[in-house]
Amino acid sequence: MQEFANGVRASSIPNVIWTKSRKTMEQGQCVETAALPGGGVAIRNSREPDGPALVYTRAEMVAFLDGVKGNEFDHLVV
Repeated sequence: MQEFANGVRASSIPNVIWTKSRKTMEQGQCVETAALPGGGVAIRNSREPDGPALVYTRAEMVAFLDGVKGNEFDHLVV
């Protein structure tokens, strides 16, 4: 199973489907996510689809999403 490091060129991750939120901005600028083999998640900026991707384990994403659901990051966008 291939592992990917943080900062890998997003376009070099084969056989993944990048997904945007349905609430993406009118200009199409959004964060995109892709499920990786083995349960990890890659995240990229849609404005730079060939740019770097951040790679997280499943456990890291579960912890982050739990924090989002618990409003722990609301101060970042207020």
